[in-house]
Amino acid sequence: MNRSILLAEARIPDTAKSLRLYEHKDKFSMVIPGRGELMNSRVIGSEKAMADLACARMGQPAKPRLLVGGLGMGFTHAAALAAAGAAAEVVVAELVPEVVDWNRTLIGEPAGHPLDDPRSTVFIGDVAELLRAQPGGFNAILLDVDNGPQALIRRENDWLYSLAGLAVIRAALRAQGVLAVWSAGPDAQFNNRLKRAGFRSEMVIVRPHRAGKGPRHYIWLAG
Repeated sequence: MNRSILLAEARIPDTAKSLRLYEHKDKFSMVIPGRGELMNSRVIGSEKAMADLACARMGQPAKPRLLVGGLGMGFTHAAALAAAGAAAEVVVAELVPEVVDWNRTLIGEPAGHPLDDPRSTVFIGDVAELLRAQPGGFNAILLDVDNGPQALIRRENDWLYSLAGLAVIRAALRAQGVLAVWSAGPDAQFNNRLKRAGFRSEMVIVRPHRAGKGPRHYIWLAG
């Protein structure tokens, strides 16, 4: 019988929750005890789709600068690097320092080790701090933080999707910039907040499996 092997564990800042990294047969997974699996290295379709959709909508700036909020297993980061071009810079913000270490040492191979790409910059901390500090800093902002607009893991993440947070995000975008938000489910209230914050948006339904199967995930594209 094949069993999951616990590779590492880390505390999620500002919470009493921990994040565990497992290896099982041919995949890695990240799990929060009591909440179940957050992600695994075989179900990556919606993460890649978010980067592809955002890059397609941001046009062709000469030197695009992108922000990926939430490193996870690196698949959104890798897809952004692939889609944005040779002159791009992709900044990835990750709250849990150990997740960056895991990507560098344990789980980087499935995504192609995007942190090793010279176009990559890593910010360890709350993505909200980076957004506040860099108005006009990004051609695209890709947020895969918590469970989407309805934060379940860390209550501080709710601010990102509030009117105040959306105003800061809008200020952090360059002209013709694009915001992409990943979510596990639909959220009509978030649609309304995007509109009230001055964004024109659409919601795209994607499948997490490469073959187009599995549950639906949702990506908002706004600008």
